Amino acid sequence: MKHRQLTPLGKKIVKRLVDMNQTQVWLCEQVGVDKTYLNRVIYGERSGKKYMAKIYDVLGFNEDEQQTA
Repeated sequence: MKHRQLTPLGKKIVKRLVDMNQTQVWLCEQVGVDKTYLNRVIYGERSGKKYMAKIYDVLGFNEDEQQTA
């Protein structure tokens, strides 16, 4: 069975959630996406481009962090 790898963006999202003491479910509720969809974005199986601005906003990423994601 192939192990899925977090993308660099996925790692940043997960780290920020840990730093904020929040969960992926919480982020999904804030952004308005299904948890399966968010999981696929984190693992690079979906681009998530439609929701990235909202994800960045909810997680408080500044412009520099957004560009390196």
